[in-house]
Amino acid sequence: MTDLSLIRLTATEAVARLRAGEITPLDLIDAAAARIAAVEPAVNALPTLCLDRARDHAKALMNGRRREAEGEAGWLAGLPVAIKDLTEVAGVRTTFGSPIFADYVPERSHPIVERIERRGGIVVAKSNTPEFGAGGSTFNEVFGRTRNPWNTALTCGGSTGGGAVALATGEVWLAHGSDHGGSLRRPATYCSVVGLRPSPGRVTRGAQEDLWSPLSVQGPMARNIRDLSLFLDSMAGWDLDDPLTYDPPARSYADAVTAAEREKPLRIAFTADFGGAMAMDRETAAICAREVRRFERLGIVIEEAFPDLGDLMEAFLVLRSQHFVVDREELLATRRDRLKPDIIWQTERGLSETPSRLAWAEHERARFFRAMRDIFRRCDVLVTPGASTPAFDVMLRAPEKIAGRTLENYMGGSLINAFATLAGCPAVAVPCGFDQYGRPVGLQVVAPPRQDARALQVAALFEMMTGLDRQLPIDPRPGSVPPYE
Repeated sequence: MTDLSLIRLTATEAVARLRAGEITPLDLIDAAAARIAAVEPAVNALPTLCLDRARDHAKALMNGRRREAEGEAGWLAGLPVAIKDLTEVAGVRTTFGSPIFADYVPERSHPIVERIERRGGIVVAKSNTPEFGAGGSTFNEVFGRTRNPWNTALTCGGSTGGGAVALATGEVWLAHGSDHGGSLRRPATYCSVVGLRPSPGRVTRGAQEDLWSPLSVQGPMARNIRDLSLFLDSMAGWDLDDPLTYDPPARSYADAVTAAEREKPLRIAFTADFGGAMAMDRETAAICAREVRRFERLGIVIEEAFPDLGDLMEAFLVLRSQHFVVDREELLATRRDRLKPDIIWQTERGLSETPSRLAWAEHERARFFRAMRDIFRRCDVLVTPGASTPAFDVMLRAPEKIAGRTLENYMGGSLINAFATLAGCPAVAVPCGFDQYGRPVGLQVVAPPRQDARALQVAALFEMMTGLDRQLPIDPRPGSVPPYE
């Protein structure tokens, strides 16, 4: 097989051929390396490669070593993957997108990397990210900007932007990421791939300090839902390093997705903008409202329904700021001059919050969770747009406006994703089409807490009807920045 035909394989197909002995991990590493060399100048998605380390791992697998998890759910059999540059890989430069850590090389991998490698995944590269993952556009002072392959004048989103681009262009078959306010879902939407924010505790967060907070999670990204479920199986399970984790499901996520047509939902709630309470690009809203009706062909009822947002965005910013205090207070005191303004703003905001404000935010989160619970009592899932606006100018840190509303800060367009974060819900981004300028548009499927399989099944049903996953991978395409509304 040629390098191009190998990179066109889905992850599931590639793993099946690895298992059958039709191809080797070295074949896939060589194919990935060739594709990376071909497309990286245009997109800058995978700035750090570790191909020699990957080949050593491949040879070990081919010689019968490092195969103790063979036969377990999520076995990847030597499939190359990308790891987000917020996450340590032993012996590989890990910068966190920060000039402070530009030369950092960890001795030990993060627990999620250890788990992926134990399940037969081979790390070939680190994917680009905003500094410390803070931002909805992927750029930093260490590696520069990552560009959207559908139009290289546009952003790929953030913060798992490098991973989304690497998938869309065929540099890798699976990409690891993390998600706090949409960092797996918005890049997936902007690049027409799929990304899952798992339920808190589904995937280990391991080495981080705010281990008792459910806001930030690790998770998978892929080109299609079947591959996404395979990678979730690789990641899922209890971990001694993370007190929120729990055992993997009795039925694998891959098997659950296979059963999607037999276990289709009865009723789906949909909202484009929560009754006008959320700024939403008009064309995005119209496309999503039209495309969600595809479910009616399967006999599924679509209900216009949404929970009351209240002051949820403010509650999110209050609670999110505490993460920054835990993670960045020391750096703010000692290396303030090396931190970007958004990180300084969020950390200082956290330091200024009072106990009463924190209590108010927790009350607001609890109120909203109960409102979401009421939706899920009558509907299997809640579907929304995957992002509030299509991909914007790659030179901007955030969109200037959404539907004519000027954003107050870089998180201003994040509530469409952050509402699921605050409710503790799994959420999947799945492509649903393109706007008039050719920019990808996606849906977000949100399920009740710990019902990750349900979210994946609904997304899989939608994907089967659109076939948009079959457009990937693509070659990077130059373009221009469309006008703002």
